Amino acid sequence: MTDNPLAAIEPRALAARVREAREARGWTQQELGDRLGMARTTIVAIEKAERRLKPRELIELARLLGRNVSELLQRSSPPEGFSVQLRSALPVSAPVDYDLVPYIEEFQHRCEDYLRLEEICHVPLRRRYPPEYDIQGVDPDQAAEDLAAAERSRLDLGEGPVLSLRDLLETEVGLRVFQLDLPSKIAGMFAFAASLGGCIAINLRHPVERRRMSLAHEYGHFLIARFRFEITFDGRYERRPAAERFAEAFARAFLMPASGVRRRFLEHERERPQGITYGDLCRLAHSYLVSLEAITRRLEELRLIPLATWERLRQERFRVYEAKQILGLESAAHTDDAPFSPRYIALAVEAWQQGELSEGQLAHILRVDRLGARELALAAADGSDRGALVNFGAPLFSSGSR
Repeated sequence: MTDNPLAAIEPRALAARVREAREARGWTQQELGDRLGMARTTIVAIEKAERRLKPRELIELARLLGRNVSELLQRSSPPEGFSVQLRSALPVSAPVDYDLVPYIEEFQHRCEDYLRLEEICHVPLRRRYPPEYDIQGVDPDQAAEDLAAAERSRLDLGEGPVLSLRDLLETEVGLRVFQLDLPSKIAGMFAFAASLGGCIAINLRHPVERRRMSLAHEYGHFLIARFRFEITFDGRYERRPAAERFAEAFARAFLMPASGVRRRFLEHERERPQGITYGDLCRLAHSYLVSLEAITRRLEELRLIPLATWERLRQERFRVYEAKQILGLESAAHTDDAPFSPRYIALAVEAWQQGELSEGQLAHILRVDRLGARELALAAADGSDRGALVNFGAPLFSSGSR
């Protein structure tokens, strides 16, 4: 037995993780060598698994690359090009490349942590992906309406609101969805890797209604360009490309299906012989869990209200928050502010219960301190102490009992 943890690690997996972490930083092999006080040829040998790292070198390398030692020592190789391709999705003129690197890296780490939990618990996320849709030569707005209707039919959603979009995309499609504290100008990110599948990050700093639109927007990108990485900026385009027009229109059509919105609107209209009121608009927005702007623009799009209605509301400085308070809509149901999905948390607790994760590792994987990790574990199982926790990995039925 040896005290050197490097002795038990597959050299090629470590070499791949060192290379991936260096590329994610945007450093050349020479630049990393200079920071470590090594020759470039030594870095080349390390990344080819021709030279083993010493424990002290590994610690310094992890510090420079902004990684935990445990991340570099994972047995599996990293997803190929995840961080590099996301950075390449930035426009050349964007002045934010340098400050987005930590967020891109955190996105990748969360995806890898999720995969690691699934491997520990032996429950892979099932991928129920539809075929990639080709919208070349089709009007983006019409393609969005058609594809949104097709996806709602495939997922058996009917014409009603989607109450928990994140859970739907995870359990029924097989996408990994995270909510990150991103810079305010970033609405979301989409990436795809063979080992991880489709992965989406949306901005936790944005209001819940806006996050739902961003999530549906990124889902639209997944449906038509699965292997093209995306970073969505607010107000990035003066003239929107067809793919962006499609994603924006798809988000509206998927969350607010034409047939359902039209039926509910007409129901309100029948109740109001004098015409739809501001309160009716607020109630419609609340029922679909979207913003007042989103439902108003959708009604304009469907020609149910006059065009430029939203602009008039803006000019009148209609106070949405106060209106929601008066109508009792301010405490919107289905608010989801958790960085991780319930499935992710349950798998983390199960891995900890199995002894596959220490308490410190559980805290790291849930991005909280140790006390917070205990509280999340207890909340997940609704127990009062560790001994009372439901065993998340125990089978509900014994074989042959059904």
